[in-house]
Amino acid sequence: MSAAELLEWLAAWPVASAMRRSATFYLVVNATHILAIGLLVGAIVPLDLRLLGFFGNTSLEVLAPFLSRAAAVGLALAIVTGFCLFSVRPSAYVTNAAFLAKIGLLGIGAANAASVHMGGAWRAVARGGPVANSVRLSAGVSLIVWPSAVLAGRWIGFL
Repeated sequence: MSAAELLEWLAAWPVASAMRRSATFYLVVNATHILAIGLLVGAIVPLDLRLLGFFGNTSLEVLAPFLSRAAAVGLALAIVTGFCLFSVRPSAYVTNAAFLAKIGLLGIGAANAASVHMGGAWRAVARGGPVANSVRLSAGVSLIVWPSAVLAGRWIGFL
């Protein structure tokens, strides 16, 4: 199957067709996407700031597991709803520079988060141990990448 055929198949997907036919369904999926992004960024920014040394009197042992799970739920929900939104006009999105930037940033953000969580330094942080420099660096990258992905997402409609 070629890329063009895949995009056509995706545009014909029943969920995409239903979203094109129902403004209400599209609105609900779009609103859910926005809420998922809010959950993701709303959880990750305070965690990143804490990892960078702000709010030092706040326990990472309590915050880190909760906020990282909340961010993961937000990311998962944003991916599912984003895929549904993409399916409405896939051919238009794959040529949109802002969309491509957003997807690239999402990949970087997810890879950054995965690398932190797979390392032993994160387990130490989650147990209340010291924050390793590698974790601080990842928190800094995260603070740049996730808001940039949100900005790229907002930019999509302007191109």
